[in-house]
Amino acid sequence: MIRRAALASTAVALALAVVAAPAAAAAPVAPSTTEADPVRAAEYWLDDYGIRTAWQSTRGAGVRIAVIDTGIARGPVEFAGAVAGGTDVSGAGTPDGRTPVGAVDSNHGSWVGSLAAGRGTGADTGMIGVAPEAELLSISVGFGSSAIVPFTEQIAEAVRWAVDNDADIINMSLTTNVPDWDESWDDAFLYAYENDVVVIVAAGNRASGTTRVGAPATIPGVLTVGGVDPSGRASIDASTQGITIGVSAPSEQLLGVSADGQLVQWSGTSGAAPIVAGIAALVRSAHPELDANNVINRLIKTAKPTPAMKATPDLLYGYGLVDAAAAVSTSVPSVSTNPMGSLEEWIRLYRRADSGPAPVQTSAPVVVAPLPAAEPAPQAASPLLPSRDTLLYGTLPLLMLTVTAILVALGVTAAVRRIRSARSPSR
Repeated sequence: MIRRAALASTAVALALAVVAAPAAAAAPVAPSTTEADPVRAAEYWLDDYGIRTAWQSTRGAGVRIAVIDTGIARGPVEFAGAVAGGTDVSGAGTPDGRTPVGAVDSNHGSWVGSLAAGRGTGADTGMIGVAPEAELLSISVGFGSSAIVPFTEQIAEAVRWAVDNDADIINMSLTTNVPDWDESWDDAFLYAYENDVVVIVAAGNRASGTTRVGAPATIPGVLTVGGVDPSGRASIDASTQGITIGVSAPSEQLLGVSADGQLVQWSGTSGAAPIVAGIAALVRSAHPELDANNVINRLIKTAKPTPAMKATPDLLYGYGLVDAAAAVSTSVPSVSTNPMGSLEEWIRLYRRADSGPAPVQTSAPVVVAPLPAAEPAPQAASPLLPSRDTLLYGTLPLLMLTVTAILVALGVTAAVRRIRSARSPSR
């Protein structure tokens, strides 16, 4: 059933940060006169980024995308048969993760899910996702006062739950606006990498205060997605910059299905990320033999450079604009490591290593005899007075020699006098 013929102009969030803030109301997208359904016509990325061409090979069947967000709502027909499971890690939602969490941004998870794998409202009508035959996992998280559990704990638990429930791809359309991350995320993201999961995250948006990418977009190994406008130029408000950006995708004039079924237009790399997550699902479905490293490698190696790029990778565009058709069909040499970096190596270099066990004693200790007591130090004496050694070895011998010499001299003098007396004539 077609429930809407035009797009709503409801205000939407530019990006989901720790606390998402709504942007100014977006104008409705003008319907195209070349396609019967105005909703499908407004999804310009389907043609411009090779998604319809990729659909000739695959629509994402057999691949599971975990959406770590505010929850994918029940009810909208676009999600019928799309959500295979879910959980809540915020402490504020329901166990299945399908109750939207948050007073301001509760629709965010539904918008993200509809871009990744929405089913549409009919054969050729309604909002359709990039990978319309992929399955979704709804993991609801809370931000700020809407959560009972600390945010860092929520993310670590969400990533682990996604891996344990057979996610092939994890989408995280959120940012902390700071480059560093809690150490608990080390193990969680390593767990995803070790289990062959592709992790895709949003770069963030200048309009919501992200002037440079922040965690989790700074974590080595994730594929960070920047945003561009419909003409393919880096978005001023709905994107940001950073050396970790891998590819870029549309982040302006996007569509999204709200929790109540309303169709809205919104902007932000929060929407660019699930477009890339959907393309990653197409690649994994078409090439089930590829591991996560090679899926990411295909996405960046087949991306289209733009004339505005100053380097490869570029601070604004990464390796270029993502190309679904090329990523699915182009022959790309395989790699053995993640082209977006190694978290394990980063941890080895920058985290303090755990102290190892104490060494085992292999022999009895050697007892060393104590040293003899030190002789007492001599008392200080005046340098003008003779010491014992100078008296014994200097003064006394000299005195004896002097006395002896005097006695000898006296004896010689007396002898001379006697001789002289004996020679004198008598009177």
